[in-house]
Amino acid sequence: MAPLKGLISVLLLVINTLFWSIPLILLTLLKLITPTRPLRLIVLRGLNGVALNWIGCNLWWMRHWLKPRLDATLPEGLSPGQHWLVISNHRSWTDIFMLLMVLHRRIPMPRFFLKQQLIWIPIVGLAWWALEYPFMRRYSREQIARRPQLADVDRKATELMCERAREMPLAIFNFVEGTRFTPAKRDAQNSPFRHLLRPKAGGVAQVLSHLGEQLDGILDVTLHYENPQPTFWGFLCGREGRITLDARRLDVPEWMLDSRYHDDPHYKERFHTWLNALWQEKDQALDSR
Repeated sequence: MAPLKGLISVLLLVINTLFWSIPLILLTLLKLITPTRPLRLIVLRGLNGVALNWIGCNLWWMRHWLKPRLDATLPEGLSPGQHWLVISNHRSWTDIFMLLMVLHRRIPMPRFFLKQQLIWIPIVGLAWWALEYPFMRRYSREQIARRPQLADVDRKATELMCERAREMPLAIFNFVEGTRFTPAKRDAQNSPFRHLLRPKAGGVAQVLSHLGEQLDGILDVTLHYENPQPTFWGFLCGREGRITLDARRLDVPEWMLDSRYHDDPHYKERFHTWLNALWQEKDQALDSR
C-alpha cells in the first residue's frame, strides 16, 4: 500500500507542476524580452505568484493525502512584507516542504541556494532560474588552487541575490551544512556534533554583511525526525513518522554589520565562533529529543 501511495504522490506532484508550468513558461518568455529592470520586476512578481500557488497546491494535497505528523513552534510577528534569513539543519528533501508548510505566506517568497546541476531539472530548474535563485558551483579546493578567480563565482551570485533583495521582500533559506546529514558524512568530516555536520559560514556571512540592516531577523530552525533515516520517498509514501520543527527568531548582532567576512580575519573568526555556538545549541536540543 505504501509504494502505491508514493506513486500517487509523485503523480500529484507532477500534475501540479505541469499545470503551473504553462503560466511559468509564458511569463519567463515575457521576462526574456522585457527591456528594463523595472518592467522585469513586474513580471517577476507574477512569477512569484505562480510559484506561491504551485507551493500552496502541493501543501494542500500533502496535508490531506499524506497527513504528515508535524509539530511546529513559530515565533510571533512574522509577515510576508519583511526580509528574513532562514537557517536550518538538513536531513532530507522533505525539509523543504516542512519549512514551507509552516512558513508559506507567513514570510515572503523563499529563495534557496541551489547546486548548479539542479538547473537541469525539467520545469522546476527553469522556474528557479526565472525566479533568480542563486546557483552555486561549489568548486573544490584543487580547482580554486589552479584558478583562484573561481573563488569569487559563488560570492558574486550571492551578492547579486542580496542586491535584488532590496527590490522586494524575500526570505533567504540556507541549509548551512551544505548537504544532507548522515552519520557517514559526519564521521568523514570529523564533525564535533552528534546530530549535525559542520556549518558552513560563508553564505550566511555574506547575506548578513549585505542585508543585515534590512533584515527583520534570522529564523533559526531545528528539524527533528522520529525516523532516524528520513527520505523524501518515505514521506511521499506517508510513512515518515513524527517530525518536529522548532523556529526561533534571532536579532542580527550589530557587530555583524561592521565588516566583511572575506576581508577581515578577526570578523571571520568571530563569525565562526557565533555560528558554531548556535550549532552547539542545536545539537544539544536534538540530543534531548
